[in-house]
Amino acid sequence: MAKSRNHAEWNAPPPFKADEYVDSRIYSDEGIFEEELEKIFKKAWIPVCHESELAKAYDFRTVTIAREPVILVRGKDMQVRAFLNVCPHRGNMIERRPSGTFLDGSPSGNPRHMTCMFHAWQFDMKGRCVYISRQEEGYQDRLKKSQVGLRELKCEVYFGGFIWVCLDDDIGMDVKEWSAGALECLQPSLDEEPLEIFHYHKAIIPCNYKLWHDTNCEFYHDYLHYHNRITGFNDGYFARKNMGFDNGHINVGSFEVQYDNYEGFDSRAAISFPHLPPNHWYMIDMFPGVNFNLRGSSLRCDLMTPLGPDKVMIEFRGLGLKSDDEATRRHRIEHHNSIWGPFGRNLHEDLLAVTGQGVSMDAQAEPRKILHGRHENETIHDENGMRHFYEEWGRWMNRSPSDPTKPFSEPSKAESKSKEEALA
Repeated sequence: MAKSRNHAEWNAPPPFKADEYVDSRIYSDEGIFEEELEKIFKKAWIPVCHESELAKAYDFRTVTIAREPVILVRGKDMQVRAFLNVCPHRGNMIERRPSGTFLDGSPSGNPRHMTCMFHAWQFDMKGRCVYISRQEEGYQDRLKKSQVGLRELKCEVYFGGFIWVCLDDDIGMDVKEWSAGALECLQPSLDEEPLEIFHYHKAIIPCNYKLWHDTNCEFYHDYLHYHNRITGFNDGYFARKNMGFDNGHINVGSFEVQYDNYEGFDSRAAISFPHLPPNHWYMIDMFPGVNFNLRGSSLRCDLMTPLGPDKVMIEFRGLGLKSDDEATRRHRIEHHNSIWGPFGRNLHEDLLAVTGQGVSMDAQAEPRKILHGRHENETIHDENGMRHFYEEWGRWMNRSPSDPTKPFSEPSKAESKSKEEALA
């Protein structure tokens, strides 16, 4: 007979294997969070923005990865490069604006150069120091400009024009290798012709970044979304597959969304992305914290920047085809914002869910067991995607997700073989 539970029963381990639940301390512990920045975010490829945000020579964009300030610039040669946004002189942040152009001069520097406002040192778009104020008077022949260039970071433009940056020079793989096949389901659609951002907003959410990852990773929570139930709960929806890839990535297979079933919505078939079947919906979740979501006519990208164990900045981007005429672009924006905009049908519901989780997983609250134990043949309401993510998380952190006080233990050969057979 079903019943409520007392304290001892509440805290007892669930009737699952260790990889089918996680300990809530991985969402709230300050020490674990600091480890994540060092062991994961400073070591992984992060798609920090899109090339259309740096459309012209001398355009720039500033971002942050694991508390490190980063600047991306497009040079005269139209190549995008990434550098630490830090002057090698006194450690000042060179550029404070979120975006702009270096085509015009600054009050303390020349056009087409990055200028540190502190002491007027200047750098070109390749990160070379080209000017040191009063160099000979202060440094004589002891310091040369060639010795104080900016710290260049690994940077690639890949997958529909997204700009990927890695802080680790020794990552040992390019973005294609890092993605391990997870991006291939959407690559033909995104690489067919140039994309362009038409929507951007960001929000700071009081929850751990992994909770936002989780709500993008599992679709059992579609019971939260009236729109998704009305337009999608059919045989095709429930047959969608969750697939895991190396390095902790997953993607979710497609099906045809019945947008006409929702009052006021219509088909997106006429302006679907290239090579995408009409009204189809794919989703890719990349470790450790980015999501690509293509709903027929518009692409959404969520980038998570962890700010604390209980705080994450999420940047929401909407993209269409650069070749769109005015009417087509308007329709893409309507399709995107009606579901994913700040006042859209679905986005605020997800935000309400994860902030509720954030409240219940406060650092001072008693640790809880968070269940990831659904098994439905790796289809849409299976929680295998989260199990796959947290296995990779445990590997990078060398912590057991179900008991973060213990080291990570690799799955047994039998379990690994079972996963491989399921993927095949």
